[in-house]
Amino acid sequence: MSRTIRLSVCAALLAGTALTPAQAADLPSAKTAPLAPIMTQWSPWMIRGRALFVIPQESAKLKLGGAPIVGGDVNISNSVVPELDISYFFTQNIAVELVLGVTPHNVKGAGTLAGARIGSAWLLPPTLMLQYHFTGLGAFKPYVGAGVNYTVFFNEKAKGGFTSFDLKDSFGLALQVGVDYMIDKHWGINFDVKKIFLEPKVKVNNGLISGKVKIDPWLIGTGITYRF
Repeated sequence: MSRTIRLSVCAALLAGTALTPAQAADLPSAKTAPLAPIMTQWSPWMIRGRALFVIPQESAKLKLGGAPIVGGDVNISNSVVPELDISYFFTQNIAVELVLGVTPHNVKGAGTLAGARIGSAWLLPPTLMLQYHFTGLGAFKPYVGAGVNYTVFFNEKAKGGFTSFDLKDSFGLALQVGVDYMIDKHWGINFDVKKIFLEPKVKVNNGLISGKVKIDPWLIGTGITYRF
């Protein structure tokens, strides 16, 4: 009698746990259950470090005691310096970039002033650019930009027998084109070209020689990009 009772209990348990094919079809499958989407946070910040080649496209309009120096011109040396820039993206396409660096230059006479050493100066030209970044090109991220530059001249030194050399701080417009090639989601290689339109006032020997110097440099840079 006890063996019969045990068999009856087992049968009842099996009947309670068995599923019909229709009931089994209603249960979610481990293989087909949808996965939650993986969200990646987009960062608006990017920095670049570049080696920058500064190539002035110089000319000058100078006066001696108020009278034009006919044929008088200047020659400004090229320079190679490090540069740092910081970018902030408002959208995937629109960004602002702040360019920071300092660059030294020597100034010599040219034209009828050829051979004269005039002076040297350091330039601090922070530049703020508004950029448009093109998308949909894979690892290639080209961009164009336009903005404003404010150049501070410091550590000016007169040379060649002159007693003073002074360049006035000034604003200028800036244009830009460049491209980032992204190696992965953070690191990339950058190539960038800027043109700055810059024409400061100059005084030599406390104004005995005065005028304007058009510097208008090309800034050609290449370096490393890091996107946060």
